[in-house]
Formats: sequence, structure tokens, C-alpha cells
Amino acid sequence: MDVLDLAQHCGMQVTLDARIGREEYRSVYGSIEALQRFADALLVSIAAAAPAQMGPATAKKSFA
Repeated sequence: MDVLDLAQHCGMQVTLDARIGREEYRSVYGSIEALQRFADALLVSIAAAAPAQMGPATAKKSFA
């Protein structure tokens, strides 16, 4: 999962602030609504990946 792609897909602006050697420094900007869409999409992405990565006992746990 690429969080920068996810942020852009949710309507946030991702900017490249600097590149030093091989490192890139980025900032992400957006509205509260875009942040909420990002959080929702991230939870869905984690939940979709969780059963494949965890055993049956831990896959049933939910976020509270």
C-alpha cells in the first residue's frame, strides 16, 4: 500500500519539498473531509489485508 497514492486518491495534495541524495521529503495538505476519507480508506485497506496476514484468532479483532 502506498500511502501517498492513497492520500492523492482521497483528494489530498502531495508535494515534494526536497530531495537530498536518495531521500525525498514530502508534505501532504488537504481539508478535514479529505483527511476523513483518507482515514476511512486506510482502515478499509488494513481490514482487507488483515485476514490474509493474520491467523483466524487475530483476524476477528476490530478497531474500537
